[in-house]
Amino acid sequence: PEAKFSDGSPVTVEDVIWSMETLAEEGQPRYRNAWEKVRSIEQTGERSFQLDFSEPDSELPLIIGLRPILKKADWDGVDFAQSSLRVPTGSGPYTIGAFEPGRYIRFERNPAYWGRDLPINRGLNNFDTIRYDYFVDSGVLFQAFTAGALSVYRESSPARWASEFGFPAVTSGAVVKAEIPHGRPSGMEGFVFNLRRPIFQDWRVRDALLHAFNFEFVNQTLNGGAFPRRASYFANSALAMGEGPAEGRVRELLEPFADSLLPHALEAYALPASDGSPRNRSNMRRAAQLLAEAGWTVQDGVLRDASGAPFAFDILLMNGQDEAVTNVFVDALRQLGIQVGVQLVDQAQYNERRNDYDYDMIINTWNMSLSPGNEQMLYWGSAGVTEPGTRNYMGVASPAAEAMIAHMLETRDEAEFVASVRALDRVLTTGRYVIPFGFPDVSYIAYKADLRHPETLPVYGDWIGWLPEVWWQEPG
Repeated sequence: PEAKFSDGSPVTVEDVIWSMETLAEEGQPRYRNAWEKVRSIEQTGERSFQLDFSEPDSELPLIIGLRPILKKADWDGVDFAQSSLRVPTGSGPYTIGAFEPGRYIRFERNPAYWGRDLPINRGLNNFDTIRYDYFVDSGVLFQAFTAGALSVYRESSPARWASEFGFPAVTSGAVVKAEIPHGRPSGMEGFVFNLRRPIFQDWRVRDALLHAFNFEFVNQTLNGGAFPRRASYFANSALAMGEGPAEGRVRELLEPFADSLLPHALEAYALPASDGSPRNRSNMRRAAQLLAEAGWTVQDGVLRDASGAPFAFDILLMNGQDEAVTNVFVDALRQLGIQVGVQLVDQAQYNERRNDYDYDMIINTWNMSLSPGNEQMLYWGSAGVTEPGTRNYMGVASPAAEAMIAHMLETRDEAEFVASVRALDRVLTTGRYVIPFGFPDVSYIAYKADLRHPETLPVYGDWIGWLPEVWWQEPG
């Protein structure tokens, strides 16, 4: 009953129902997909409403409950679907104090936040102001941190962490270096095939390019060999498919789809590995063999199909995105006779083209949790092959994957849940939809010495809900 917007007006049932319906009808696809399972929503009292779901889904009430609640009056006479810089009235612990598009946004703690004394919020939201600055160039970002203009810096490269963090503020103790371990799934990051393009629809072609990517050499050269590889989508967790063949309940779930599964989905499967040398000879030979089996042969130095058409595609990158890794990969592909180009675009263009699936290959990251749910259908559901705005960037259309997701959502048994996720992991990994990169099993964070965080670390480590939520400041 105490829930209020930041302007002091009460959050009403009408605001809640309007927000849920509007986000479903005019918001991002992630809101719409979950709403398709809602049969009805109706007000049942002055401060209550009821949702009826159309199918069993143990996660759905939580997913629906996480939706932002907007103030309906803010949008009277306004086109909700039209992009703008208008600041919506929120009901959380912070309000937007100031912003400049492309440069920064500053949040200010709301002293009248209605939920500040709730037990769930004890110890959270400890900063009066939180400012996020945006940088186009990572080098300029690092310089700003070393000059003292920023409070926290996350480093993604173990090599840079080892070699470039000896600047005066670190040696004097004004800046603290911390390595934060985690136990979350690796997720998936890598070169993503767009199966909407005919040249990538043959799994042997995708497997060939998997062999051509020399991960061990890239990892040693760029990361000092520090990153384990993303062996599957849920690696580094109990939800991972594992190294051996499918067994027990996992096999039972997959066997009805055996005819549509790709090789090694039911057998043991592992990503190609090299000896770490630059030439990657054995894997390159295997790549050429797979391409030949798929009907591609080298003619006058160019890989061509039976009609003489060259094997040609572009890799779409956002400016500054993994260019070093891409260059190594491009060199290997050209050795196979593949004509590959790299397109560099700004963030706005990149997001628009990714949203419309207007690319041959991109680099993307899917983060995974220990409790996967409805988002998996947004990632891998076949509706995303044609529907823009989903995260099915590779264009997966797999009845087996959708069946595993459905079983995962319906079951209330932990063992069944784990089996269904492991089965899904097998379908995705052996589908050869992504050429996986490595992942950091620790997070590298440098921060000003007057900042503090709890000694007990969460299983997810440096993740959503940790920094800045539970941190605080102790001026020295």
